[in-house]
Amino acid sequence: METLAFVLLVIVSISLIVVVLLQSGRSAGLSGAISGGAEQLIGKQKARGIDALLGKLTVILAVLFFVLSITVAFFL
Repeated sequence: METLAFVLLVIVSISLIVVVLLQSGRSAGLSGAISGGAEQLIGKQKARGIDALLGKLTVILAVLFFVLSITVAFFL
């Protein structure tokens, strides 16, 4: 059981890193840093398509990561 939890933790960790790196950034360079705040206040757009999927997948993988981390720590 310990080995299974550890292997799952490694798989979830790598998956979480990949999913976070695949997400698009919220701003595009210096112009995004300057106009990014106004864009968030005025035009609140929902993430669509792949960004929404990656966002949900990130939350799921993060929860699995914390649960598996606690499980592995409990076994040690």
